[in-house]
Amino acid sequence: MPNSAGEKFPPAGVDLSQPSIARIYDYYLGGDTNWEIDRQFADKLLKKFSILRPIARSNRLFLHRLVRHLTKQGIRQFVDLGSGVPTMGHAHEVADQVAPGEVRVVYVDHEPVAVAHSRSLLRQYGDEDRHTAIQADLRDPEGLWEKIGQTGVVDLNEPVALLMIAVLHIQQLPAPGSPVSDDLGPQLVATYRNMLTSGSYLAISHVTNDGVSSKSADMLTRIKTMYDSSGSPVIWRSRSQIEDLFGDFRLIDPGLTWTSLWHPEEATITDETPSLEADQSIVLAGAAKKA
Repeated sequence: MPNSAGEKFPPAGVDLSQPSIARIYDYYLGGDTNWEIDRQFADKLLKKFSILRPIARSNRLFLHRLVRHLTKQGIRQFVDLGSGVPTMGHAHEVADQVAPGEVRVVYVDHEPVAVAHSRSLLRQYGDEDRHTAIQADLRDPEGLWEKIGQTGVVDLNEPVALLMIAVLHIQQLPAPGSPVSDDLGPQLVATYRNMLTSGSYLAISHVTNDGVSSKSADMLTRIKTMYDSSGSPVIWRSRSQIEDLFGDFRLIDPGLTWTSLWHPEEATITDETPSLEADQSIVLAGAAKKA
């Protein structure tokens, strides 16, 4: 319900004191689950770097092609970590295009808006036996995994596709008061890899400043400064650092590549691919299978 200024009220517990990366991404994709503080921050970036909208769309379309491809490979369970708000096609909608009524999906996010909106849409358009959204902290793998198991939607003893799409370049800092100050990303991903059963997949997309043009590198430096100063620090990893996140899992073809180059044949007629040179996407993407 909107207030007198036309702005919809956020769910209880939502922090509007600073912009949210999840809600900014929703705004880039043309969604409406964002607030003035998010739009002001996003518009500052878009005024300088209008290419961010097609970059976000290219990353989202990678998710669509990924889900189609893995569903065709026989995967029937997906766990989407840092799933964000349900904008521009969620995983279960794409999977049902390939295997109607067969695929189970658990969406996980720490952002209350993302979880509340996902639950609302799933009640209307999903299947409560096959789709659910939970709120959990990526930095607590064991607790998060337990919550997933408790939903009864997926069987964690069977293969799943664990999606970490555009989430690991959000710097995973320890909880306040922790003696550790380094980014926890690689350690956390290793823990999740260990929890996956044989035959599972890990899929990652991640912003990089490696192998991009000098113009893109300058843009990324300026964007990082803005995000860091907003209270949502980010980290850009090199290609080799992103590859390391897959551990000993076997990368499937075409390996780690720019988002637009990952299985383009999986695009559908409704997927209007943004007009970007491959490296302009600034996002590397890949999927790997656990032996």
